[in-house]
Amino acid sequence: MNVLQRIASLLCTSLLVTSAGAATQTPVTPMTPDVVEHYDSVRPEADFVRREVMIPMRDGVKLVTVIVMKKGTRNAPILLSRTPYNASGSTHRVSSQRIVDVLEIMDAEFVNDGYIRVYQDIRGLYKSEGQWVLNRPIVGPLNNTGIDESTDAHDTIDWLVKNTPESNGKVGVIGSSYLGFTALMSLIDPHPALKAVIAQSPMVDGWMGDDWFQNGAFRTNSLGYVLALGYKKGLGGADFALGEGDDYSRYLQAGSVADFVKSVGVEQVPGVRKFLENPAYTEFWSLQAVDKWLAARPHTVPTMLVVGQWDQEDSYGAPAVYRALEPKDTRNDRVSLVIGPWRHSGFNHYGYELGDLTFNGDTALEWRVKYAKPFFDHWLKGGPDPHTPPVLTYATGANQWNVSQRWPAGSDKAFYLAADGVASFDKPSESGQQDYVSDPAKPVPFIPRPIN
Repeated sequence: MNVLQRIASLLCTSLLVTSAGAATQTPVTPMTPDVVEHYDSVRPEADFVRREVMIPMRDGVKLVTVIVMKKGTRNAPILLSRTPYNASGSTHRVSSQRIVDVLEIMDAEFVNDGYIRVYQDIRGLYKSEGQWVLNRPIVGPLNNTGIDESTDAHDTIDWLVKNTPESNGKVGVIGSSYLGFTALMSLIDPHPALKAVIAQSPMVDGWMGDDWFQNGAFRTNSLGYVLALGYKKGLGGADFALGEGDDYSRYLQAGSVADFVKSVGVEQVPGVRKFLENPAYTEFWSLQAVDKWLAARPHTVPTMLVVGQWDQEDSYGAPAVYRALEPKDTRNDRVSLVIGPWRHSGFNHYGYELGDLTFNGDTALEWRVKYAKPFFDHWLKGGPDPHTPPVLTYATGANQWNVSQRWPAGSDKAFYLAADGVASFDKPSESGQQDYVSDPAKPVPFIPRPIN
């Protein structure tokens, strides 16, 4: 058989095999159901590996966990985030075969340098089993179940280091807002493999100044939040369905929070009742405060606390935890505080500008590259000591980062407001007063109206 005959024979055989394979399929008809049970969007040419697993907790509940890494990753640290906002969505930002596209913007620097990125849905939300409890309190006076976010973090880390062959056995936890809360919870009873934590704008005390109340003043848009997450494990898409318009005007027209709640039919929603039935700072709130939990325990895991100067939701938590942990940091090298020029969670996105302020470059990227990643590299990969500043703040007027040894930095200086409306460092020679009208119908907004 010559070469041409052999090629023709092989081609014929290939066609016969293909035809035979096609013949085994059920014929499609106009009445063939069109539901697709499974489609793997990660194609063979993708530059990453994606696994979705169910990790068992100590009480038997399983939590859905998505593990993503570049192909060929070996001896790599794990970077974990525990979220109430859909782990699958956090690993599918853009449909792509490139890892930097499918993951969040802030993940690029890490996965490009060999990190294993892990997102997990906390218990009771999305595809995770169990019951969701809003900011589930630590096991103790408010929680007699033996289960909290710290035990779930511990069990998750234990499973990951034992069942992720590409890992080096070291884990860091990172997250913002509610994910900042779960990051701090991993410090309560830290797993030995937990080597470093970055908690960004963490929810720490829901009454004193994080999310639900601001020093006792209730944030009405919290009502929609607990409804959306609590309805059908976050998958139901529940909202108040009020159409276009301004929510602030609706709140005023309702007359009170209780009246608004009744008007939209959510007076029996557990999260709503927690707010309305506990308006004062009682043990209902004080025993949930994460800074108090951490202050009562040894601190062993290097921790970076991050917040934006213009965080409209969680500006209280990071400085509060810093105050709780800093006295335990006797060498001033295990607890650090970063205050940057960002909105809520702005450090995870682009940081070129904020409103009318324009900065010298991308301040968020600069923080991630110069401070966050070297911090994790040192503790998770054995990288050089980055000499993380104890306190790092951004001066917007000078467009520069400043380093301090403590926070607050410097010394106190009296600032006086005179009766004529002038502010000065000089004490006024006469006392007086200035009157103004605080009109709820004309508020000082933190976001542009209409609010919807």
